[in-house]
This record gives sequence, structure tokens and C-alpha cells, in this order.
Amino acid sequence: MAEPTVQPMLSYEDVGAAAAWLADVFGLHEVQRVTDDKGTVTHCVMALDDGVVHLGHPSDDYEGPRKHAETCAQARLWRESPLIVDGLLAYVADLDAHFERTSSAGATILSEPEEGGARRQYRVEDVEGHRWMFAQRRA
Repeated sequence: MAEPTVQPMLSYEDVGAAAAWLADVFGLHEVQRVTDDKGTVTHCVMALDDGVVHLGHPSDDYEGPRKHAETCAQARLWRESPLIVDGLLAYVADLDAHFERTSSAGATILSEPEEGGARRQYRVEDVEGHRWMFAQRRA
């Protein structure tokens, strides 16, 4: 696979669990995994078609967006909006099938599929509260 010019990176409290969740619920697949000497997953590269996202664990002090909002009033306010505050946009071939997959798996849905300019889209949170927008281009 050719490397995309831009490759987003997201931090997770538990990279291994996040990678498994992203594969099961969003349909990404693991390309690379790095573990430390204790066997803890510290980095994963996940792919969806020709796009990749890096998952990393910066430190044991890191808190994902969902957990951080439990103790931070400002972060709680950001999470009240269903919009993508910081997140990713990923295109899929069949938006309705993807939406069914994620909603059936119990993901936190932020918006139902809707028209959005040149695409149909919906918004969803991952296992640690990072926000993703999945979209389908119009033919």
C-alpha cells in the first residue's frame, strides 16, 4: 500500500483494546503493531481502504476524551455538541451498511445519516470518545 501524504495520529489509553474495537466496529484493519518489553501495545497502524491512522499511547497519564470529560467541565461542554470537535473523516462505499454495523455494535452515534453537501454522512464516537465522521460520496 502506498503511504498517504497525511496520516492522522490519535492517542488512546489502551491502544490494543482500541485497535480491536476499531476493527470490530468500524471495519479498520491492523497494518502494524508495536509492543514494549512488558507486552503492552504502544502503537498500532490501522487502515481503511487507502487511508491509515496511527494509534499511540503517549503516557500512562493520558486520558481519552470521554474519560477526561468526567473531571473537566470545559471538556464536558465540548462533548455536548454532536459535531466533530477533533476527529477524523473517513469515506466508505456503503454508508447505510456501515451505520448499521456501528449502531448495532453499540457505538455512540452522534448523528443519523444525513445529507452533507457533496456527500451523505453520519457522526459517531469510538470506544474512548474520539469522534469520527463516516461519509459516502455521491455518484
